[in-house]
Amino acid sequence: MSNLKCFNCNKVIKQDYLKKKVRCPYCGYKILYKPRAVTTKVKAI
Repeated sequence: MSNLKCFNCNKVIKQDYLKKKVRCPYCGYKILYKPRAVTTKVKAI
């Protein structure tokens, strides 16, 4: 399982907390998102 981040305070929220509520435990905000991995583009010569 992956962790989510709060859109408002940008803190990481563990998946086990979200079984109870879909709110940030720190600020109470309802919008959470899953951070994407940073990709690097490499050009072939």
